[in-house]
Amino acid sequence: MRCYCNGASVAACYDAFVPRRSRLKLSLIVVFLLIVIGGSVAYLTWRQSVPGVQVTGAPKRAIGSRMPVTLVVEAARGNVSRAEVRVVQGEAVTVVGRYEGRPTSRVEVVATLTPDGGIREGAGTLEVWAADDFWRPFGRAQRAAASFPIAVDFTPPRLEVVAATPYVAPGGAGLVVLRAGDATRAETRVATLSFPTFAFGSGGLRVGLFALPHDFTRGSALTVNAQDEAGNTATRGVGIEVLPRRFRRDTIEVTDALLQVKVAELLPQHPPGRALVEGFLTINRDQRRQAEEEKRRLAAKTADRPLWDGAFVQPKNTKVFSNFAETRTYRYQGRDIDTQIHFGYDLASTKQAPVPAANNGAVVFAGPLTIYGNTIIIDHGLGLMTLYGHLSGIRVKVGDHVSRGQEIGRTGTTGLATGDHLHYEVLIQGVSVTPLEWWDGKWVRDRIEGPLASAGGRVPAKPR
Repeated sequence: MRCYCNGASVAACYDAFVPRRSRLKLSLIVVFLLIVIGGSVAYLTWRQSVPGVQVTGAPKRAIGSRMPVTLVVEAARGNVSRAEVRVVQGEAVTVVGRYEGRPTSRVEVVATLTPDGGIREGAGTLEVWAADDFWRPFGRAQRAAASFPIAVDFTPPRLEVVAATPYVAPGGAGLVVLRAGDATRAETRVATLSFPTFAFGSGGLRVGLFALPHDFTRGSALTVNAQDEAGNTATRGVGIEVLPRRFRRDTIEVTDALLQVKVAELLPQHPPGRALVEGFLTINRDQRRQAEEEKRRLAAKTADRPLWDGAFVQPKNTKVFSNFAETRTYRYQGRDIDTQIHFGYDLASTKQAPVPAANNGAVVFAGPLTIYGNTIIIDHGLGLMTLYGHLSGIRVKVGDHVSRGQEIGRTGTTGLATGDHLHYEVLIQGVSVTPLEWWDGKWVRDRIEGPLASAGGRVPAKPR
């Protein structure tokens, strides 16, 4: 069909033969198709661009058979459907961990390397292969989600006990000298307690103090353990003789006058309508436990070298009237209400008597400490500390370096004290030991400096 528009334009001719409503419908269809096609392309592009699984928890460079590696695999969208950890050494590929459970957004894969699994010592690569169940129009190329260079090491560190304190009694202290090869950490284990060692001198030597707690039983394990960077461990027994030691018992009468003063001082939040003896038990049990926990926590602040020099000093003209590791039974109105262990010595002379630092060291605590009242704790290095409690006044602050004999405070009655005195403790990594040994110059020379001398070392004097 021909169109004769008398010289009119094509648009005018189109307008003449196509109704306006049809033109509108056609435009809407075109726009709709463009939206659908564009939206579909954008949606498919987005799904394709969603990243695959992510891996976190990079392992240490050196890995041994006692160091399981935990890797976290997470899906950006959807769920992790499978995950596998492989060790690649040249052409050899060994699967060391796998997750094949229910698909979930986050999984932990624990990989363990063992020499009997075909893995050899030396360099290698730890690869994580994983997939999610999120649909993508073109899938994804099969490749490792993460890879880490590693060094496989199954050889335990060489460990030798060079010297040790030969005789130790419950409530006493000792020292070990080790040679621990390439170990990154070495410790003395006394039953369930752990005492660290510290690098000392040359030749790979390490030294550490340890304590036998007051309730140590003969036959309990006493060992040294070393661990290298790869987690390999070595253990040796320590050949010491455990001497017998007995501790005293005592009974403390709890009076109403004591309750009225000490509950108000140490437990001001005690409800007025409740019996004061209940507040006393809270103080004697809970606050005592809190103090023990604080002593253990402060042990982490110890210097990695000896700061003390020779024997420790006892305050002049003081009398011991309560002993170390004494079992105390507390009695109220003729009835036994509690039993606790008294750590340290109670020393008395005159009211508000000067309190000297027992040896050179650094102040790591100065302030109220529950049942001990105003307290000072001095670090002497290698985990050795002394505690001074019930003080009326404190003359030092945390961070101060003090010398043996220097006045650090005055005796008093703060805390759970019934009269003016000094509560004095010696601690090894927060474990209380008898002060008698450290007051004895011969004991310090024979039991502490002796093992060091046999290993070619010595305890240096306080650094200038």
